[in-house]
Amino acid sequence: MVTFNKKKFKQLFENKMYSIYAQSIEEANNEQLLTILSSVIKDIISKKWIETRLSCEKEVYYFSIEFLMGRQLKSNLLNLDIQKTIKDGLQEMGISLDDLINAEGDPALGNGGLGRLAACFLDSMASLNISGHGYGLRYKYGLFEQKFVNGYQVEVPDNWLTQGSYIWETVRPNKAIVVKFEGKVYLVEENNKLKAYHKNYIPVMAIPYDIPIIGYQNEYINTLRLFKSEVINRDFGPLTSNAKNHFGSYEEALKYKYYTEEISQSLYPNDSNYAGKLLRLKQEYFLVSAGMQDIIRKYKKSKLNILDLSKNIAIHINDTHPTLCIPELMRILIDEEQLSWDEAWCITKNTISYTNHTIMAEAMEKWPIDMMKKLLPRIYMIIEEINRRYVQNLNNKYNDHEKIKRMSIINHENISMANLCIVGSHSVNGVAALHTDLLKKEVLNEFYDDEPEKFNNKTNGIAHRRWVMNCNEDLSDLITDLIGDKWKKDTLQLKELEKYKNNSQVLSKLNNIKYSNKKRLADFISKEYNIEINPNSIYDVQIKRLHAYKRQLLNVLHILHLYHELLENPNFDMEPRTFIFGAKAAPGYDLAKCIIKFINSVANKINNDEKIENKIKVVFVENYGVSLAEIIIPAADVSEQISTTTKEASGTSNMKFMMNGAITLATLDGANVEIYEQVGDENIILFGLKASQVLNYNKYGGYSALDLYNSNRYIKRVVDDLINGFIPNMGNEGRKIYDSLITYNDEYFVLRDFENYIEAQYKVNELYKQKEKWNSISLVNIANSGMFSSDRTISEYAKYIWFKGVR
Repeated sequence: MVTFNKKKFKQLFENKMYSIYAQSIEEANNEQLLTILSSVIKDIISKKWIETRLSCEKEVYYFSIEFLMGRQLKSNLLNLDIQKTIKDGLQEMGISLDDLINAEGDPALGNGGLGRLAACFLDSMASLNISGHGYGLRYKYGLFEQKFVNGYQVEVPDNWLTQGSYIWETVRPNKAIVVKFEGKVYLVEENNKLKAYHKNYIPVMAIPYDIPIIGYQNEYINTLRLFKSEVINRDFGPLTSNAKNHFGSYEEALKYKYYTEEISQSLYPNDSNYAGKLLRLKQEYFLVSAGMQDIIRKYKKSKLNILDLSKNIAIHINDTHPTLCIPELMRILIDEEQLSWDEAWCITKNTISYTNHTIMAEAMEKWPIDMMKKLLPRIYMIIEEINRRYVQNLNNKYNDHEKIKRMSIINHENISMANLCIVGSHSVNGVAALHTDLLKKEVLNEFYDDEPEKFNNKTNGIAHRRWVMNCNEDLSDLITDLIGDKWKKDTLQLKELEKYKNNSQVLSKLNNIKYSNKKRLADFISKEYNIEINPNSIYDVQIKRLHAYKRQLLNVLHILHLYHELLENPNFDMEPRTFIFGAKAAPGYDLAKCIIKFINSVANKINNDEKIENKIKVVFVENYGVSLAEIIIPAADVSEQISTTTKEASGTSNMKFMMNGAITLATLDGANVEIYEQVGDENIILFGLKASQVLNYNKYGGYSALDLYNSNRYIKRVVDDLINGFIPNMGNEGRKIYDSLITYNDEYFVLRDFENYIEAQYKVNELYKQKEKWNSISLVNIANSGMFSSDRTISEYAKYIWFKGVR
């Protein structure tokens, strides 16, 4: 931990201000003050950050296309245990620490749960004294900045690097790496070995930018290394001797500049066309090649034997985006380290592990053979050989051509990344018990039957330091007052809170904390959206990516149902409700964008209808991200986790809400199953189809949305609202949603679960009237949330995957 006093800090701060801006503190704005503060903190940690660890344990490298980090200042101060010193020192200089915390922007390096999980995992690795580092891309623009114009989602560039750089990053140009695209590969036999020569390739420079990942009150500072794509320096040397010369004409140089720089330009380019797909593949290989070369370079510098790589290094693939780690490591080991195929394959499989995050076929990446051949000729050769040997092995085991075809990595002119991940790794894990069970029994059943020892479950978790200690300080302080501070490093200690579940005084304090958080959110919404919401109302929250399977549509149809009930009966018995949404829809996902328009149109009608006397308010926050979540989650009363059962791999917002005392309204999907197991029947509200019922419908049919529509007046009423003009300014969007439900038979069973959902929401209403009982349930949820810390998850990864047989 860092030890320095307020006087020393003020001196460092003032000196840094003069050296960077050559001005007085009084003249600086908040952005400049934030830059100075981050620079001082980086100076404080620099020695520990660059120190070489003399450790015999493995280094873990975590590859992810996304890292949704959120603001870092408050988290870094907490982890270094210097928040009070910094706050007091700044105050004496007339500076508010809170103002600087709020001046920091969110780095646009991720989009949803995948990226936030990766960020939580990095936090836990550092806090658990694991030498674990992230590899990602330094996107110039994030997914997009979301604006609402007349209720429609409008995407504008998310230019988060407005100052040209990120305050926490350190650029390492001396560690640049060349990544090779296109060209031709020639195999030449030399000394009874095939040697690969890559000619006329397009070189792209990968410039590393390092961000410190500071462990919680320990000596560990790991690194998130992000690569930016740039044109290669003409003086780079012999590495470019086989490269295509792009400096022959001004036009050629410009084309080359665009080719290189677009790679790290933006997160998730639209892959609905060939050019977008090609760019996505470029991004994925650029990340993988730069990262793998970096790992091997560092490894060789340590003078360790390359044959012992898997004993000293663990490489983890977060979903299928970094799958090319497998053939890229093979390329390095065979072409550069001169190992045999069998040696390289053994090392690769034992080094790499893979997390699957979905059961949905459209989310499991496939790349056209022709695209891979042209863009990555050597990588395609290696994938082809991996597949040839794998299929040969399957042929020796099974006399089933169709089965072998399904398991093949290359099939129907495509390369299956999920299949390659399974074949080329030693561990395949799901992210919740139900998800892993579905992988084994349904989605990847044939692979599981073939190699059952590879498959395991690691239920997701969240960084409780950010999601309670940082964003809900009053709750954190209350917990510490009640059970001491051991829970901060061991969240299973939260279980001790349960003894207070009938303590009126404690429950009253918990209620006051929730009210304070709700008031803070109400003030924010009033300021940002000019909508007045009632802090005494039920805050019913659904914040996550907008996708049909997550069923924001089910939520808003229920809101319409309540609205109709109030219009028909002004004395309708309901507690005031505030429904809060936050979500982005992918730019090319038309139905999701229609649902956003529908929610905003419903909100506009209800929020301005005086007849219902503010019994319902609907708020859709713009540009949902980590910092918004940090305001919303502590204020939530109800956590909407209503995905179609079997579709959500795990979820992590469910864990964040639970840890902050919200009551979960859920289907038995993803990690909701494990939340239910932790809290029991009385402390969660469940509804909806079970997994077996959904699987039966999918396999055997028998579901008719039209029959439900015709037989249930509540369903008919809200579905008709999509097309009958009851909701103004809907245009064609209502018809598209209507068709998804009725014409195309409601793929995600929104109408099948609707009546059961109404009943569940009625239970919420009745329970909220019993405030002490509600608060007791809230406390029980907090007390049983400890297993959902990412510290537990990472401990399991370390023990059973990365360090198995080592620690």
